[in-house]
Amino acid sequence: MVPSGQVVEKDEPAEPGPDPEPDPELKSWRCLVFYLCFYGFMAQLRPGESFITPYLLSPDKNFTREQVTNEITPVLSYSYLAVLVPMFLLTDYLRYTPVLVLQSASFVAAWLLLLLGRSVLHMQLMELCYSVTMAARIAYSSYIFSLVRPARYQRMAGYSRSAALLGVFTSSVLGQLLVSAAGVPFSTLNLASLGLLCCSLLLALFLRRPRRSLFFNRDAAARRGAAASELARMNPGAARGAWRDWTPARVLRELGATAHSPQLRLWSLWWVFNSAAYYLIVYYVHILWNVVHPTADSASVYNGGADAASTLLGAITSFSAGFVKIRWALWAKLVIAGVTAAQAALVFLMYSTNNIWLCYLAFVLFRGAYQFLVPIATFQIASSLSKELCALVFGVNTFLATVLKTIITLIVSDKRGLGLPVHSQFFIYFVYFLVLFGVYLLGALVVVLRHFRDGRRAPQPPALSPAEEKAMQPLATLEQSLQPEAKA
Repeated sequence: MVPSGQVVEKDEPAEPGPDPEPDPELKSWRCLVFYLCFYGFMAQLRPGESFITPYLLSPDKNFTREQVTNEITPVLSYSYLAVLVPMFLLTDYLRYTPVLVLQSASFVAAWLLLLLGRSVLHMQLMELCYSVTMAARIAYSSYIFSLVRPARYQRMAGYSRSAALLGVFTSSVLGQLLVSAAGVPFSTLNLASLGLLCCSLLLALFLRRPRRSLFFNRDAAARRGAAASELARMNPGAARGAWRDWTPARVLRELGATAHSPQLRLWSLWWVFNSAAYYLIVYYVHILWNVVHPTADSASVYNGGADAASTLLGAITSFSAGFVKIRWALWAKLVIAGVTAAQAALVFLMYSTNNIWLCYLAFVLFRGAYQFLVPIATFQIASSLSKELCALVFGVNTFLATVLKTIITLIVSDKRGLGLPVHSQFFIYFVYFLVLFGVYLLGALVVVLRHFRDGRRAPQPPALSPAEEKAMQPLATLEQSLQPEAKA
């Protein structure tokens, strides 16, 4: 496939000669792939992460369950909301690499506070540092798009995401083996995590800094000879005055225009409402596991195994979603309603069961259901948008989901609100998913009934005049001659 705007020239037959030298650009691209994937893998190696909640509740830290549930964990939602937009802008303005360094440094600071902190304030600062690492994930996911040609975007995105998922899976399995098989205490596990995070910080310092970014550095990159952006290829007149093109009025106008697309509106709303509850469950499920299975024996805690299984199932369902071929304009709401109903049932199972293995299983399936719809939503949102506008839409969706998540946290979890225990919170989340299911099911029924009603009311072809019928007779005779004879 040849990118638009380039002329295809026929290659003249070359005379036999010595073997050509390797393409330097291809060699550089392969080095970038390997180094970025290795960094992405190493940055996820935190074997103590699955056991942070048991560690905080253990005699080593001696925090109460109420402190962890209603004072420490809610800070993660508040601080993430505070740093999300600045981190999004800094990622593009500083051209990715400094933000990746900041992410690695924030991981190191978070684990230092986790190991050395003794008060609730220290743990709240730890959550603040961790929220910076979460907001900076956008730098890793978008970094590669400014280093390679558009033709390699899909392959590079697959490589980088696979490396990160493999790192999460390896980290969870490693942590579980160290705890269950080797009997390593939680404090030692977190020391090992700190050492691995220091290694990822060193790797981040040597990441290549791109010359261009999506918004702020497009003009400067063009003057330095970097490749034009995808939007510039689509609209050559937009290459000059790019900053004027991206004024707030133009951005708001384009975002308003995209809101008229029913599929874009549907999947964006799903992203906002489902993601908010999904991440709240991910934040608090480790506390729920401690309530369902309170034990002082660290070897019987299998949080790492549950995280590893959920990561693996999420990767499988995300991959399988790419093979689902249906009429999304007709069946999207029904599919979302079915997945949301399954999520509601799984959240209720986590709330009601006293069996830790059922609780683990419900969480694994819950994450798998969410990850199944994520690539579908991503494609449905991005398929009709330019790269720049796509980034803005995803940024707005993530911000709105974070706002909703913060509001729910303030009302339900924070001690300044209702301050509910974790079991009661999961009942609230069950009702939340149940309401979403009812809304999506009602919308699906309306769409399906309207589709069949319009099908029955489809206009019949107009009657042919005698002259037209006479003209059609030879075609009918020819059609009958081509049909196979019916069997007796």
